[in-house]
Amino acid sequence: MQEEKEFIAQLLDPKTQNKAFQKLLHDYQRPLYNHIRNIVINHDDTDDVLQNTFIKVFKHLKDFKGDSKLFSWMYRIATNEAITFINQKAKKNGLTSEELQTKIVNNIKADDYFDGNEIQIKLQKAIVALPEKQQLVFKMKYFEELKYEEMSEILSTSVGALKASYHHAVKKIEEYMNSN
Repeated sequence: MQEEKEFIAQLLDPKTQNKAFQKLLHDYQRPLYNHIRNIVINHDDTDDVLQNTFIKVFKHLKDFKGDSKLFSWMYRIATNEAITFINQKAKKNGLTSEELQTKIVNNIKADDYFDGNEIQIKLQKAIVALPEKQQLVFKMKYFEELKYEEMSEILSTSVGALKASYHHAVKKIEEYMNSN
């Protein structure tokens, strides 16, 4: 924890800020990209949301209280940015966020950065059929392999509720994958 406090102090100090922010980008860019990509699905949209996430982190770092790990705080910002992005894009296109995500998954083969097969596409379709919270929990646990305790900090939800959400998501996905 002391190491993280020192790093945050470096991020806030104008003398060390640039070097510290480069380290922050180096350490968190890939995991945050993967997390956001799991939510927004499209590569170009992910890049936009990732950029917005780092801008918000930079602007609000002085407000970081240290109640959670820096990692958890940044993931919370990334999650909120991704959900806001999906909702705004859906609204702009006259769709619900669920309809938009279904449309994105149906067009996933056109994404140059997607190299999955038919089973992975079916899995994505099963995931977007889940309620938003179950989608998030499933993606964070299954794809990102986060521990329930980390997810609890990020999503401000109890470990028990997260385990239940994950269990329900897995059951629904299994049913979807075994149908058709």
